[in-house]
Amino acid sequence: MNMFRTVFTVMRKELRDLSRDRRTLALALFLGPLLYPALMLGMGYLTENRIRTQVDKTLEIPMVGAEHAPNLVKFLATNGITAAPAPANLDTAIRSQEIDAALRISPDYAEDWRNGRPALVEIIRDSTRRDADIPTQRLQAALNAYSQQVGALRLLARGIDASVARPVNIGLQDMATPEAKQGMLLSVLLPYLLILTSFIGGAYLILDATAGERERQSLEPLLATPAPRSAVVSGKIAAACMIGLATLLLTLLAFKFSAQFAGTLGRQLNVSFLAIGKMLLILVPMLFIGTSLLTYLAASAKSMKEAQSHMTWLMLLPMIPTFALMANPLKSQPWQFAVPFLAQNQLLLKVIRNEYISAQTWGIYVAAAFGVAALLWYAAVRRYHQEKLAIAG
Repeated sequence: MNMFRTVFTVMRKELRDLSRDRRTLALALFLGPLLYPALMLGMGYLTENRIRTQVDKTLEIPMVGAEHAPNLVKFLATNGITAAPAPANLDTAIRSQEIDAALRISPDYAEDWRNGRPALVEIIRDSTRRDADIPTQRLQAALNAYSQQVGALRLLARGIDASVARPVNIGLQDMATPEAKQGMLLSVLLPYLLILTSFIGGAYLILDATAGERERQSLEPLLATPAPRSAVVSGKIAAACMIGLATLLLTLLAFKFSAQFAGTLGRQLNVSFLAIGKMLLILVPMLFIGTSLLTYLAASAKSMKEAQSHMTWLMLLPMIPTFALMANPLKSQPWQFAVPFLAQNQLLLKVIRNEYISAQTWGIYVAAAFGVAALLWYAAVRRYHQEKLAIAG
């Protein structure tokens, strides 16, 4: 009973100390809930605006040799693609992003057309420029449609059914759920932002409660009390976790309610309260892992500056699964839910896609995540048994 009373006392003391610095408390609680939804909704708005302006509007494509294929140019115009004068140096204009894409029609186009040979038409673009993606796709789709239409007419003119040239009729059945399709944009950044929020959500408090106290030389009186070191460490970790949990909950609620005022892509953020509950269950272990790890690292730091230097590489850790999955997507396997960061990423993707999570998966994840948190907590307690921690400088 005394153990829990000590933990509660230390936790209340740390929270009271943090509350005196209202600016730091406000940053800890509200920076994520305000910044992350604005970032996601802003990206959604820009993406939606780009699609709307590049897909719906008439597309002007510089064409070289348009006079060689007047019928093709007319067909493209019926599909919202009009010919524009080509600059003198087309390659330079593409590289300098003066134009996104261009069309070059071969001088031999008319002769090849009359002789029934494939006539050369080149799409010129820079594949590393994302602005060229949508214009290129529209132009390529229109050219494919024209090619298929003319090919079918040539076969019919020779008394041949056009379907003869298409021995296999290829269909595509998309099994993705509407929720999974809507979650494609969110699956890129949302897991990383949520994992980062939970992982370092209590960093403000724990740095001040460990390295800050040592720098102010107020740690020695605390360690001189008869309170068990484990209770002291647990109280500090509990206080930081409470701040991190409040920040995480506010962030999730901000994602939900801010989506009500957003456009079509922003409404993808309108997760249910059940989904928020699942995300909390996924992220709470990460909150304990991050806080315990930072306690272990910051406890031996001689100053706040030294402790804050760890934040650089700690913030990179949640990026590892995000970039790894982008480069090499993995199918879900049971072992993945026992690996920190990867497990959270995979589970958050399942929630975003509204996929079923089995009881076995939950069991593996909870056991592994809280097991790692317990090991880090034990390491932090052992570090606090070092008497040199009470000596500053």
